[in-house]
Amino acid sequence: MKKTVLKYRVPYADTDQMGVVYYANYLVLFERARNELMRACGYTYKECEAEGFALPVLHAELDYRKPARYDDLLEIECRCEEQRGVRLKIACDVRRDGELLVSGHTVHCFVSLETMRPAHPPAKFLQSLAEE
Repeated sequence: MKKTVLKYRVPYADTDQMGVVYYANYLVLFERARNELMRACGYTYKECEAEGFALPVLHAELDYRKPARYDDLLEIECRCEEQRGVRLKIACDVRRDGELLVSGHTVHCFVSLETMRPAHPPAKFLQSLAEE
């Protein structure tokens, strides 16, 4: 399945009093990478919403190994690990100079914006997701 790599320089605002990236900010990085993955699939989140879909997060799991600090240049690799029915499992690895700092995943469900009920993903998105 398709994957993307996003480069991100840590700004001071992302760090906590200990001088490391605040733990919850990794979920923001995951979201940025997920948006780029959708763009690489030719189906932006903006287009998804325009077609009446949303992708809420059902579950998030992160494993923190080493801290990132102000001004570090991070690489966030994002890939769809699993697509089953209306659910997507999106995995991310955050690295600095090739060293794994954080890994994790989020699980999403396609829903109709009109009903807020699960909805089958658009065929265009599923087809592009499977392309290498």
